[in-house]
Amino acid sequence: MIIDKQGTTTIVSQEDIDIQAFIANLNAKLEDLTHDNLVVKLFSFEDLTVSQVLEFQPLSDNHRGKKRSFVLVTAKVSYDELPESICVVPTLQEAMDFIEMEEIERDLGF
Repeated sequence: MIIDKQGTTTIVSQEDIDIQAFIANLNAKLEDLTHDNLVVKLFSFEDLTVSQVLEFQPLSDNHRGKKRSFVLVTAKVSYDELPESICVVPTLQEAMDFIEMEEIERDLGF
C-alpha cells in the first residue's frame, strides 16, 4: 500500500493486488488515518466493477461518520451507477476539490 500524506489529506493507492486484499489492508491502516481526509486511488485496478466499488461502503461510512471525507478515484465506474452515500470521482484533482468543499461545509456547520 502506498500512502502519501498532504496536509490533512492522505492519498492511498495500491499496485498489483486484488481488491479484497486492498480493502483489508486499508481497513487495517484506517485507525492510523482517523484524523485525515482519505483519497483512495483505484487506477491500478483494470477491471473494476460497481460491486467492487461498493465493497468500500463500510469504510466510507465509518470514516465519514468521524466527520472526515472519503473519496474514491476511478474513471472505470461512474458515480451515476453508485448510491450518493459513496463518493467516486474520475480524477485526483476532483477528489481534492470535493474534499475542499466538504471541509468548507463542515466549517459552516452543515
